[in-house]
Amino acid sequence: MAGKTLVAVFSASGVTKRVGEEIARISGGDFYEIVPKEKYTSVDLNYMNSKSRSSVEMTDPDARPEIAGSVEDMDSYDTVIIGFPIWWGVAPRIIETFLESYDFSGKTIVPFCTSGGSGVGRSDTALHKNVSGNVKWAQGVQINRPDKAAINRMLEKVL
Repeated sequence: MAGKTLVAVFSASGVTKRVGEEIARISGGDFYEIVPKEKYTSVDLNYMNSKSRSSVEMTDPDARPEIAGSVEDMDSYDTVIIGFPIWWGVAPRIIETFLESYDFSGKTIVPFCTSGGSGVGRSDTALHKNVSGNVKWAQGVQINRPDKAAINRMLEKVL
């Protein structure tokens, strides 16, 4: 991969984090976990409850959960691989918070998702609206486990 790579992931259950750590290891990139300022509890993540925190956030397109911490020296990265679980068919709102927090001009963004039921779907292109400037977007892929072959296939597309 040309230049310096950041693998940034949000993971509520640990699945996406494990995949992201393996992507960072294989790519030689730096790993950054997108951690919400207020961590999600199992009650918050109950998608069967329309009043749960995640349900409320996902039904509000303007919701932007706060992130604890930030990426140091984002300008030094040429490629940002961003991982997330699929919630309600798209990326969780905290991914929009992350994308709106930095200038990605001149960078390549490579989205990947984990999902127990659906693929990357429209989350791949829906995130484009959260980034301004000259950004190269790679096609999003679904990788549900730290599978070396699947990760290498994804990385080959963005070399």
